[in-house]
Amino acid sequence: MAPKKNTAASTTAAAATSTEKQTVTPTAPSAAAKRSPTTKSGATSWDVVFQNIYTHYLKETTQRTKLIDVFLAFLVVVGALQFAYCVLAGNYPFNAFLSGFSATVGQFVLAISLRIQTATTDKNEFPSVSPERAFADFIVCSLILHFFCINFIN
Repeated sequence: MAPKKNTAASTTAAAATSTEKQTVTPTAPSAAAKRSPTTKSGATSWDVVFQNIYTHYLKETTQRTKLIDVFLAFLVVVGALQFAYCVLAGNYPFNAFLSGFSATVGQFVLAISLRIQTATTDKNEFPSVSPERAFADFIVCSLILHFFCINFIN
């Protein structure tokens, strides 16, 4: 006959460990709690979210892509300034405004295409396009775009 186990002691020990798991609270906040984007009220702290995005961008993005992003930001600023000037000062030579603004928007689209083709995360999307070829395509298309914009001005 097999010896009897003390079932009362084993169930008491199991109950004690399950209550310990429920009542144990950490005294120091964990690393995950420190990085949590929620505040005491449960609302999202947008500062933490944007800081995480910015840190990830600086760490993971190549220098070439950052340079293209700066050029894209420049094009947005130039387009906004052209539009503000058109609204505030008038658009007397409308062809000039339309040509300049369309050149800015077209250059922005071409730069986005260049960024997508040269990003290291999108290598499987464009396996046959090298960064040098993508840049050559960007230059040729930019020359064609500006040729048409200059001809549109008269």
